[in-house]
Amino acid sequence: MGVLFILSSSCSKKSESSNSTPAGTIVKDTDGNIYHTVSIGTQVWMVENLKTTKYNDGTAIPLVTDITAWINLTTPGYCWYNNDDTKYKTPYGALYNRYAVNTGKLCPTGWHIPTDAEWTKLTTYLGGDSVAGGKLKETGTTHWQSPNPGATNVTGFTALPGGYRDYDGVFGNFGYYGYWWNSTEDNTYYTWFRVLSSSSSIVIRNFDNQGRGYSVRCVRNF
Repeated sequence: MGVLFILSSSCSKKSESSNSTPAGTIVKDTDGNIYHTVSIGTQVWMVENLKTTKYNDGTAIPLVTDITAWINLTTPGYCWYNNDDTKYKTPYGALYNRYAVNTGKLCPTGWHIPTDAEWTKLTTYLGGDSVAGGKLKETGTTHWQSPNPGATNVTGFTALPGGYRDYDGVFGNFGYYGYWWNSTEDNTYYTWFRVLSSSSSIVIRNFDNQGRGYSVRCVRNF
């Protein structure tokens, strides 16, 4: 099982926050990967995208690299962008299909994939979708393609453009877009997600096919 560790820290994160959880909280997943956290309003979010290869009960998540296998997948699976964990695991994390999200076991114990309402609560707190993206994105163009307008990362959320894997098995949009699943289904075949772009400060809300591979962030249970 994932284990939650809380460490004291003299460092403070620059954050639009009213939550009393101290900066410097550290979370470990079942693989032993470490995630930092940040308080934004009344929510506590992980600062990094999830990169676990196991569910929080220790069961392995199927790694699917083959294009045909990905296309035909109707069960949980994950991959690394371009099937290259050496280059993309850090700092971008893994890309999970919706079937993996549906298990409810991706995040460490005490954490969960945010619902559509929780994403909306986050963006509303930050002033609405039209400006929230800039407050969530990492600044500069080290990871984001230029121009990355409005990126201030005042929240400490440090969103990165990890791209996606399409349901046809093709990878795309790395450096230009970041995509994050939420846990709310629109219907049997489609699920809500959020998108950030290198060309705007907007947070885009949309729904998509469950066979696509997107990034995952975890939010703390309350």
